[in-house]
Amino acid sequence: MDKIRRLQNGSDVRGVALEGEKGRTVDLTPPAVEAIAESFGEWVINGLEKERGYPVEDVKVSLGRDPRVSGASLSVAVFAGLARAGCIVFDMGLATTPACFMSTLLPPFSYDASIMMTASHLPYTRNGLKFFTKKGGLTSPEVAEICDKAARKYANRLAKVSTMLRTPPTKVDFMSSYAKHLRDIIKERVNHPQHYDTPLDGFQIIVNAGNGSGGFFTWDVLDKLGADTFGSLHLDPDGMFPNHIPNPEDKTAMALTRAAVLENSADLGIVFDTDVDRSGVVDDKGNPINGDKLIALISAIVLKEHPGTTIVTDARTSMALTRFITDKGGQHCLYRVGYRNVIDKGVQLNKEGIEAHLMMETSGHGALKENHFLDDGAYMVVKIIIEMVRMKLAGSDEGIGSLIKELEEPLESLELRMNIISEPRHAKAKGSEAIETFRSYIEEGCLKGWELDSCGDCWVSEGCLVDTNDTPAAIDAQMYRAKVSDKKHGQHGWVHIRQSIHNPNIAVNMQSSIRGGCQSMAKTFRNEFLQASGMDKILDITQITKFVNSG
Repeated sequence: MDKIRRLQNGSDVRGVALEGEKGRTVDLTPPAVEAIAESFGEWVINGLEKERGYPVEDVKVSLGRDPRVSGASLSVAVFAGLARAGCIVFDMGLATTPACFMSTLLPPFSYDASIMMTASHLPYTRNGLKFFTKKGGLTSPEVAEICDKAARKYANRLAKVSTMLRTPPTKVDFMSSYAKHLRDIIKERVNHPQHYDTPLDGFQIIVNAGNGSGGFFTWDVLDKLGADTFGSLHLDPDGMFPNHIPNPEDKTAMALTRAAVLENSADLGIVFDTDVDRSGVVDDKGNPINGDKLIALISAIVLKEHPGTTIVTDARTSMALTRFITDKGGQHCLYRVGYRNVIDKGVQLNKEGIEAHLMMETSGHGALKENHFLDDGAYMVVKIIIEMVRMKLAGSDEGIGSLIKELEEPLESLELRMNIISEPRHAKAKGSEAIETFRSYIEEGCLKGWELDSCGDCWVSEGCLVDTNDTPAAIDAQMYRAKVSDKKHGQHGWVHIRQSIHNPNIAVNMQSSIRGGCQSMAKTFRNEFLQASGMDKILDITQITKFVNSG
């Protein structure tokens, strides 16, 4: 039963689907996937019956997938599981994660639920499942409930599972409708005075799809709107990802896109991750815009449309980003790392009467209130393209990079990992112990000048990581952020420590606005916390020690 439960990865399911990864065995097998899909189908049916108060029939569920080579065999398992649950199944074929959610909303499709098969930017050997209903993506507790039910099914019929399909799924072309949806948004909001149907005429836009699912955006969105997409990269889907990891945070992906933008004198470069729920861009000067810069760019656009709105981000963003947002009249709510946490916080704030139009994580996951709180990399790019065209129509030749020229970059930024020295089954408890000890050390004043960070106005305290309102969110992983000050510089940096939900380790992020600040904070963290508290006995501090000694 634990084999299934271990496949849960926050609000997703992920595992190894193919041999070829050193030290990892295949655990996302067709029988496991069938049990999970069946449990999801039953969960959807039960939810609809509770909601409507009567038995439901003809519950429709769609499946999309990225181009991973394990997708075909695992798709059969999903269809078999959904059929076993009593669902009518629809095969979207190659698709994107945002499109799967939109298939529950856009007519004439309007499915009751959808599954996307993807492992995002992870290696070709991995695969996974993301789940949606008309209300949005499932939460971690909901996925845990589904996996728990699937574990019991799996244990009870282990060797008897068959992924034979009695009735094949109905194949549908949803991606064409989704692409038209995006095209219509651009046409309507640009409202070009000369050529309404081709508002991108005269613009050259480079797309790097990384051989994932994002190629459609080139030929089915940009080309049809009149854009010149010559020079675009890696548009053909290839589940082995032969050129680079499809990831807007990947340095190779951004470097290749930058080179293509400069070589072709393009107006914009776009980098999608595998399943297109994340994106990054390159401006016309060749400047990569991802991480804090991408959040700043989207914030600048959103704050023009919604002055004073709250921007929710994870707690790894820079102090400079907070200043950028507040200088433009916005509010900045720092929250728990994890895109689902960030998005759910924005949903909650809006329910509580605090207007939050943008929720975005440094990884590139970004959601907008106007787009159903969906993290959609293509929609984020649509927002940027619309602003780029509007600027041109207004007579500006500066390009979208000019919108973030006031954003300062942190002088130093660092991420380190500490492996938990423990048997796998005890790793989570040991990691939680270390992080709670970190919190206690700061609260007791053991680290001079260190203070747990918080932003109060959004009912968030204890390092912006624990809700103190009437409906606190479930904690998926322990984490805290501390701001660091001294007499000479005032507040000059922060340290964020969090437990990984994927692997038995703890991530430590640091940023500083003074030279040598990260090394100084790392030294204090090692000497006055890890070694003084004895946490160096349960955590491998090799990376931190190497960095401290590097100066």
